[in-house]
Amino acid sequence: MSAAPRAFLAELAGTAVLLAVVVGSGIMGQTLSPGNLGVALLANSLATAAALAVLISLLGPVSGAHLNPLVTLMAWADREVDGPRAVATLAAQLLGSLLGVFLAHAMFGLPLLQAGVQPRASAGLWLGEVVATVALLATIRGCRGASARPEALVPLVVLAGYWATSSTCFANPAVTLARSLTATFAGIRPEDVAGFVLAQLAGLGLVLLAARRRR
Repeated sequence: MSAAPRAFLAELAGTAVLLAVVVGSGIMGQTLSPGNLGVALLANSLATAAALAVLISLLGPVSGAHLNPLVTLMAWADREVDGPRAVATLAAQLLGSLLGVFLAHAMFGLPLLQAGVQPRASAGLWLGEVVATVALLATIRGCRGASARPEALVPLVVLAGYWATSSTCFANPAVTLARSLTATFAGIRPEDVAGFVLAQLAGLGLVLLAARRRR
């Protein structure tokens, strides 16, 4: 298999696994500790960080392990990937994220098709998404140094973002959209997706602007 199809499949499978972990660990955490949101969030954040460490290590050599449209758009803006590859990668991430949510639902015997019910719409949450996105993308840019280890640093940033930001660090448009299709712990109301995505794009814009000014 040539490099392009392998990269597409890596992004699709990697994003699917990531969403299955995000949603599945939320379901498990809430099932094992009903009413205890702190324990559920702890389970959710630790499982997500662990999955990211594994996925970045395994898929980094294949596709760059973007697993996030913001990372792909940043790579395109930096001319690290061309337009057609960026579009294919975005499509793989979107499809993979949807499949991951459906997989989590299937594993726990829930209806595959759901709508998110968790309200996430306020200025504080949107600001939290900007902060989380800037932290994530700035870390990824910093990992371009020879001694940096994205498989270690990126999961730690996400883990910290779960607890340090009001939005619990979605910082990923594909993840945000997919999480609008689950009524479980990790969900978000469909009508709140646009606000989160706009905040994430604002974070991307700030990182790109800061990088341009440094040149």
